Amino acid sequence: MALHPTLARVTDRIRARSQEVRGAYLDRIRAAGDAGPARGHLACGNQAHAYAAMGVDKEALAAGRVPNIGIVTAYNDMLSAHQPYEHYPELIRRIARESGATAQVAGGVPAMCDGVTQGQAGMELSLFSRDVIALAAGVAMSHNTFDSSIYLGVCDKIVPGLVMAAASFGHIPAVFLPAGPMTSGLANDEKGKVRQKFATGEVGREALMAAEMAAYHGPGTCTFYGTANTNQMLMEFMGLHLPGSSFVNPNTPLRDALTVAGTRRAAEITALGNDYRPAGEILDERAFVNGIVGLMATGGSTNLVLHLPAMARAAGIILDLEDFDTISDVVPLMAKVYPNGLADVNHFHAAGGLGYMIGQLLRAGLLHEDARTIAGDGMEHYTREPKLIDGELVWTEGATESLNDKILRPASAGFSANGGLKQLTGNLGRGVIKISAVAPERHVIEAPARVFHDQNDVRAAFKRGEFTSDTIVVVRFQGPRACGMPELHSLTPTLSVLQERGLRVALVTDGRMSGASGKVPAAIHVSPEAADGGPLAKIQDGDILRLDAVSGELSCLTPGFEARPAVVADLSAHQTGIGRDLFAAFRAHVGPSTMGAAVVV
Repeated sequence: MALHPTLARVTDRIRARSQEVRGAYLDRIRAAGDAGPARGHLACGNQAHAYAAMGVDKEALAAGRVPNIGIVTAYNDMLSAHQPYEHYPELIRRIARESGATAQVAGGVPAMCDGVTQGQAGMELSLFSRDVIALAAGVAMSHNTFDSSIYLGVCDKIVPGLVMAAASFGHIPAVFLPAGPMTSGLANDEKGKVRQKFATGEVGREALMAAEMAAYHGPGTCTFYGTANTNQMLMEFMGLHLPGSSFVNPNTPLRDALTVAGTRRAAEITALGNDYRPAGEILDERAFVNGIVGLMATGGSTNLVLHLPAMARAAGIILDLEDFDTISDVVPLMAKVYPNGLADVNHFHAAGGLGYMIGQLLRAGLLHEDARTIAGDGMEHYTREPKLIDGELVWTEGATESLNDKILRPASAGFSANGGLKQLTGNLGRGVIKISAVAPERHVIEAPARVFHDQNDVRAAFKRGEFTSDTIVVVRFQGPRACGMPELHSLTPTLSVLQERGLRVALVTDGRMSGASGKVPAAIHVSPEAADGGPLAKIQDGDILRLDAVSGELSCLTPGFEARPAVVADLSAHQTGIGRDLFAAFRAHVGPSTMGAAVVV
């Protein structure tokens, strides 16, 4: 099927916009690749330090004739999604050895859990942790003794940070190995109901804790379709996972077999063989367009509107909000996974999952079929499904029909005709809104503003009974320069209760709302942010605001508001404690959200 003309136009636009920086990037990584295996340029003393503790692999490493795989791991056992990684390096080293290669843990990177820090001071480090991860992975790979790389990471900022590092070392092949989602626990909608009852005082903390523990109950990724699972989808759509590997549960024979296969593939695609696949050439404009298509088709996390531009810039590619908006207009929403529906990712995977979706999108001309991937040339590889047959891993034809059309539908009959992500512009700046879970009658909200500088103050006003009429809640000074751009997901139960009481409510913020943003309209990532004197800093209580997700408008309708001086907030409380003092340089130098809120690129 020929590529859809809109996707062709967007791809050409990205290619033209990026020509200079992408050209310089490719020259740089090709020069590094042409220099040959890095170990050959190291002195014997350098190499001896690197191999001293490698036991049975020392001789092969010293000879320098077999591929050496660098493992960068985000393992810790506080993240349920990352706990399975504890034993991956041991397995990877053994399989590499059996495959005529070697493998070493090059280094570890931090991995924080946004689920732990939601509504807490630690959330102000969350977005910046992405750039820290990129830096830490860069340090790990800087030993320059690796012919290939394996990246172990799943969750919110970890995968984007690792991709940024893989792009920086773009002459080296990169394989991303997932750990998989936890098995299904308490249904996400049931958990959400308990959260709302707790917000209104109908149940106590004991009931809330029981519900949360029943939902988050074992190893693996949280099962709702938030940023972590959106990351896993992206790695498949962008060709950095093995086909069909994203949503296989941890600690299963199939999961282990995919880890084995990923290790073997990492050894096969180095410059020492005849199928060299450097990461920087896989991460081209086609891969990023395919990733955006996947984001829209699945109704994925709004956080990726920040992360994809940052990842792309690390590979010399410049994305803009207009690219997301234009692609969203032509890509149907094919999946309903919580918070956009009742199903979780295990149900989605069972219904046909990514293989079915990719096949449908290819037939509709909505993917670059010819994109390079670690599995081979062409996205057709990703329509196949991994299975263990008589103990052997094989890829068979994937689902050609949805097994549950309440969860997964064909591209020709999606849940909506577009991906549900809209760019917003107007006299309040630029932002985005995700409307895939927002009822159509709430796509346009016009109401008086109520202005806050702290999400805790919103909840306090709610408990005092101050929201009694239609309101657009403005939570400003939440951008990257102000306090690291925390997610405001903890406001979801409060705003949902107001909406269910019959009020027309919305959120406008220069902060984030995360992959769990749902049925309340939320204009997020508004830029310029208030801390830079952006228009949000001029809004006053009672100003009439208009959020129009149909036309893409975000405006203040109160005459003369632009002439007001910008409010300057006291942000001193956000600058120290819980590690925040260590990130002063990040807050001072971070770029705008429209460019990915990045520090290191």
